Amino acid sequence: MKREKLERQAIDQELAKLTGWSLGDDSKAISKSYKFANFVEAFGFMTEAALAAEKLDHHPEWFNVYSKVDVTLNTHDAGGLTELDFKLATRMDKAASRRID
Repeated sequence: MKREKLERQAIDQELAKLTGWSLGDDSKAISKSYKFANFVEAFGFMTEAALAAEKLDHHPEWFNVYSKVDVTLNTHDAGGLTELDFKLATRMDKAASRRID
């Protein structure tokens, strides 16, 4: 998977394919908050997302309190967003969709 920093036009195109993700003010990261029914569902999501992240060798910055998981994605070594961020975001959304009505 490419770790080349995406240009703003490519970022906008990729972001348009996602639901609920927002671009940071500096255009170097995307973020989303997930809300689940309870801690077990949130933890299940995090476990599935962690396995996807490990496969991609691309790890999220995230914060969990009870049923809420806040996620921020960027590629530090590229200094911004890459294809990996959007691939992981897509996989995270898929994992969440199995746990959110």
